[in-house]
Amino acid sequence: MKCFHYCKDKTRTRVQRSAPILNYETSLSISNDVSTKNRVVKSSGSVYSPRGIVELYEEKGGKLKVFTYAELRQATNDFARLRKIGEGGFGCVYKGSIKNNINGDDGDLILVAVKKLNRDGFQGHKQWVAEVQFLGVVDHPNLVKLIGYCAVDGERGIQRLLVYEFMPNKSLEDHLFRNSHEALPWKRRLQIMLGAAQGLAYLHEELEAQVIFRDFKTSNILLDEDFNPKLSDFGLAREGPTEGNTHVSTAVMGTNGYAAPDYIETGHLTAKSDVWSFGIVLYEILTGRRSLERNRPKEDQMLLDWVRRHPIDSKKFGFILDPRLESQYSLTDARKIAKLADSCLLKSAKDRPKMSQVVESLKQILQASSEESPSSKSVERVEDEPEELAENSKPAEVSESSKRRLAQLAKLSEHVGGFTKKGFMIMHRAKVS
Repeated sequence: MKCFHYCKDKTRTRVQRSAPILNYETSLSISNDVSTKNRVVKSSGSVYSPRGIVELYEEKGGKLKVFTYAELRQATNDFARLRKIGEGGFGCVYKGSIKNNINGDDGDLILVAVKKLNRDGFQGHKQWVAEVQFLGVVDHPNLVKLIGYCAVDGERGIQRLLVYEFMPNKSLEDHLFRNSHEALPWKRRLQIMLGAAQGLAYLHEELEAQVIFRDFKTSNILLDEDFNPKLSDFGLAREGPTEGNTHVSTAVMGTNGYAAPDYIETGHLTAKSDVWSFGIVLYEILTGRRSLERNRPKEDQMLLDWVRRHPIDSKKFGFILDPRLESQYSLTDARKIAKLADSCLLKSAKDRPKMSQVVESLKQILQASSEESPSSKSVERVEDEPEELAENSKPAEVSESSKRRLAQLAKLSEHVGGFTKKGFMIMHRAKVS
């Protein structure tokens, strides 16, 4: 699925730099949030303002390593095709290895992912700057770690690269929608849901400056060696509204099938826009289907249209669950997840929950799932089986002639020696069937 945008930035001025452009002028074009008019005046007369991303970066951004282009060429074997592990509108991602010499020694080689941006287009440069800004500030187990960057403006043109920690299990998208990857078991899916929610909650509610991710989708949820989820690709992230404002006005950007309808209609971006996207991803994890699939019949192309024809409390609900789970799940938990997803997908943004509330709901579901016995799960699935499946699973009705034969055999069994009545009936029922 392609990213979209409805308004193009006509600014084309190219500034020659050898480091990220992180001053107020450039940051305003990305976050549009640092403004003296939004400062809060306390009763004492002093001016107070929460620090924005730019100021936080000035404090924390020094932890990022500045690589030379030659170092990253060597790390990726001159960006060899065999090292390519991903490709998108921004450019290509390569697997590489660098020395982990944080402590000043030679260090061991560690695996990294090197994103090399296309050299054309000012928009790509802006997204590169945004990634450096945001990932230079954030620090959370469920956000991908940016190790460093390379910015070179030379005779051969502009080079913009980012170096991340390597995520060996690729993306959630790969495991949900590609048969080449092993299907994720139920409990692991629940854990991925929770980890991704914790990452968003941190961005929305735990930082000094709120961050709106703006492009939450399965391909931007990477999985480490233990399948812990980490949000990646902050190129479209924006700083949230400042004091006294309810939203950020911005060109509509994101991915078809994930962007909140209120954001598309108005261009008003809030944290609740991310909550909508999270609801979509919850249904993708439950169903194993993409939010938008053009190759299906028209009425089934939109995931939400399809799942809404299978109400949560009906027997039809079981039809939407991912067949790759092979019935190894709790239907009770699946219903709870679907109800949570529906709350994230409410039409009115203000009625959607905060991500911290979503996190608490998922924790409760996970805890209840751990306490459930396997037998209670299997019984529940049988009882709640869809009507169509239940019809097919009923034993064939016994014909009237068979009933008469069984009655005659029951009478005869009273005079048969060497057999108990029960044993005789079992034997002949087997023959009749």
